[in-house]
Amino acid sequence: MKSSSEVEIQDFQGFKPEAFRFLRSLKRNNKREWFQPRKENYEELLRHPMMAVVFELAEECKSFAPEIGFNPKRNVLRIYRDTRFSKDKSPYKTNIAASFPFGTYAKNMDSPGLYLHLEPGQVFVAGGLYMPSSLQLRKIRESILKNPDAFLDIVEAREFKKHFGALEGEKLKTTPRGISPEHPMIEYLRHKQFFVSHTFEESVAMKKDFPKKIAKEFKQMMPLLRWLNKSQSLW
Repeated sequence: MKSSSEVEIQDFQGFKPEAFRFLRSLKRNNKREWFQPRKENYEELLRHPMMAVVFELAEECKSFAPEIGFNPKRNVLRIYRDTRFSKDKSPYKTNIAASFPFGTYAKNMDSPGLYLHLEPGQVFVAGGLYMPSSLQLRKIRESILKNPDAFLDIVEAREFKKHFGALEGEKLKTTPRGISPEHPMIEYLRHKQFFVSHTFEESVAMKKDFPKKIAKEFKQMMPLLRWLNKSQSLW
């Protein structure tokens, strides 16, 4: 047993198969009347093991990702959905997730960051900037225009492409204002999101070495995160 910020955390032993069964059942019964009597099951099967994963990631990642904060209490996301602006009024998420912002950004979505997500059928790991603001996009594009080679050295690197394929994210259907459609970097300049991801089968999360596997993914993502973070200090 470990302690982090006055939170007692058990050693990670792997998520149990019952954890994914719980999420499948929650998807079929996404209502307060079903969840509340089973809240302790959620804590035991999902939230506490995820906190243990975060605790181990702090140790696994400290040598190559000192800019990332790993805090079991803060990184694990709430199960409750924000339904204020959504037509879907289902009160609960049907996954367990943790996000890890870069540096000291106030909000995770404002920051380049890392993300871990478990749902029935898969484990999803991602890194990058998922919802950049208009200002952030301007800075990213200016950075690409000023020094395209620094960007290409990351996203066109052999190991990067072998592991992740291509840079992911939505793109503009046209071209950014003031940039020629013939620009050699146009496909990257059209991006509205900048991230990469990797998926595993859910069985991977049931093994004790799960945090080590996630740490290896995070290590591959850090050059992109550092480049994105640097782009934001350009202006």
